[in-house]
Amino acid sequence: MKFLDLDTWDRKEHFHFFNSFLDPYFSVTTKVDVTIAKAYAKEYSLSFFAVYLHACMRAINSVENFKYRIEDDKVAVYDTIHTSATILRPNKTFGFSFVPFSEELLTFINNLNREKERIFNSDSLFPPVNTLDCIYCSSMPWIPIQGHKEPLKGVKESVPKFAFGKAEASNSKFEMTIAASVNHALIDGYHLSLFFDKFQEYLNSYK
Repeated sequence: MKFLDLDTWDRKEHFHFFNSFLDPYFSVTTKVDVTIAKAYAKEYSLSFFAVYLHACMRAINSVENFKYRIEDDKVAVYDTIHTSATILRPNKTFGFSFVPFSEELLTFINNLNREKERIFNSDSLFPPVNTLDCIYCSSMPWIPIQGHKEPLKGVKESVPKFAFGKAEASNSKFEMTIAASVNHALIDGYHLSLFFDKFQEYLNSYK
């Protein structure tokens, strides 16, 4: 991890402007094509959630601005971003996970399964590791989502937040809605579009 030199950053003015906001987050909801990823998961008996989450994290780690976090009004730049996904327990409560990222799909799935096992055998809401080098995400596979509002703690936050909706058949393909909430002090619409392009690219790479 290192800190960005704000004085030479071309978004210096943007950062200071939006960093003064009480709520600097903006949100976008759009659809991605998950036909190939869903078929791949079915063919190899893998969790569809794990496959699309892996594609999401590959995309996150390929866009520089998604590695930025605000710490003491400075911009920290992390080498790798992991995921803190909500995991549903059999009793329908959930726990927050912390899943280390790996470019290798099966390694990532093993990391996810270890966190799932920990959460299933615990009543704790929080993981042992709780740092900012992650994204927060949740899955609502029961319903198609058209919009999403993330809760805020009332303190300055900078971790991107995602929600994944139900994958639905559309003609000959499957589409899934994803809602993204990001801090405008660090991320603009352009960077978000880069993420969605990369996300779709990685979703289509599982063949």
